[in-house]
Amino acid sequence: MLSGGDILAIVQTDVPMTSDLCRRSMEALAGRYPAFRLETLTTTAFGRPLQALRIGRGERRVLYSAAHHANEWITAPVLLKFLEALAAADEAQGTLYGVPTKTILNAATIFAVPMVDPDGVDLVTGAIEPGTLEYEQAQSLADNYPAIPFPDGWKANLLGVDLNLQYPAGWLKARDIKFSQGYTRPGPRDFVGRAPLNQRETIALAHYTQAVDPALVIALHTQGEAIYWQFEDYVAAGAQELGEEFARLSGYALEDTPYNSSFAGYKDWFIQLWRRPGFTIECGTGQNPLPLTQFDEIYRAVLGILVTGATGLPG
Repeated sequence: MLSGGDILAIVQTDVPMTSDLCRRSMEALAGRYPAFRLETLTTTAFGRPLQALRIGRGERRVLYSAAHHANEWITAPVLLKFLEALAAADEAQGTLYGVPTKTILNAATIFAVPMVDPDGVDLVTGAIEPGTLEYEQAQSLADNYPAIPFPDGWKANLLGVDLNLQYPAGWLKARDIKFSQGYTRPGPRDFVGRAPLNQRETIALAHYTQAVDPALVIALHTQGEAIYWQFEDYVAAGAQELGEEFARLSGYALEDTPYNSSFAGYKDWFIQLWRRPGFTIECGTGQNPLPLTQFDEIYRAVLGILVTGATGLPG
């Protein structure tokens, strides 16, 4: 297998992936490989860009996202490394995960949003330093939830809204569940917001998804080595077969989403609206934020998922 590291290692996988490093990595990839198209979808309430990379020339359109949650930032370099490996192998007329990259990119166009929550990621990775206005604002929200470690337990954006509880797919149910658990105000995690899709990040990703009209979406999260593929009773043709193949390739378990986490997520919204396969991949094991020592293992596990998601199942 030819990886991006064999030619030019742009994506750093041994340091925390801050929003600035993510931005510079995406710009460098777009500069190095003409096959990429870089887009800015929006800026956050604190001025950080939310960006996407596009590569491929195929009719099958897939949308991959990562770092919906701040302390799951390790998924951002995983997705970026996949994009780099794909472009590098294609330039060398090579293969990725045993599949000729020409085959992958002729079959699919891949749209990727590596860091959905750049503000929150910067808090958890330390790019936002103690004593700054942003840090103090987050600290004031965290003070309402003293049992949650700060900043390591932070999942939300800097306004204290959990971005993966923002989608209009059972949002009222999600609100009731999270309110009953005590998450009734902005904080480090599990606050659904005052209304669905009222954060810049989720509005932008929703609009981007509608514009792309993908055949499939994959959202990378951590942790648990699990694959979630269902939403309520909605049936997405081919989703179970794809999920079973993803499980075989990764060694992760294909599971039903726990009830208390079954609503208002990005893949839930996609399945409900499009009736097409949508997956949440819970990468790695342990306590978030996962250490970079798990990066290689996570990347190996999800690489086959990302390649197969693009090509689809044979036949």
